[in-house]
Amino acid sequence: MLRAADTVFVVSAMLCALAPVAHAADGVQPEIQRETASPQAVGQLHTLRTIPEACVRLQGQFTGAAAEAPYRFEAVQGGRCAQRAVYVEASGLKQAPTTESGWILNDRIRVPRADAPACIATIEIWRREGNATPPELDPQGRSRLYLDKPKQAVAAPLFTAVVLAPKGCG
Repeated sequence: MLRAADTVFVVSAMLCALAPVAHAADGVQPEIQRETASPQAVGQLHTLRTIPEACVRLQGQFTGAAAEAPYRFEAVQGGRCAQRAVYVEASGLKQAPTTESGWILNDRIRVPRADAPACIATIEIWRREGNATPPELDPQGRSRLYLDKPKQAVAAPLFTAVVLAPKGCG
């Protein structure tokens, strides 16, 4: 169960086949700086990143189908995990994440294809801060949260992952 005192993340995965993004966030540097990932073979499923707060593992795979979706991406829920976050699909977002709309570029992961090094899938992970605050102190001086009787809605921080249309895969 979620508690208001916990940090709550909402993660959203945008599949390349459903909503490819034409370009990376121009001029925006991610909070996490990382090297290009090791090359991956076509059909090889690989983990991109784990987000433990949401009990989600982001994984991808080169499909070899340049015309449709050369890279497939998905978020997989973890098994036995103390979930402190909520995961929602990309269809739940009203608009794509941008710095103008309050999102922060958290991470950019680049994965080259082993047999075609020019074919690089780029995954951007964006986050948006929330404004969750602990409840007021009760007469005993404790901040209590009753899950069956929430007093206020929690505005949770958001996370979303976007796959950019891979270039050089044709």
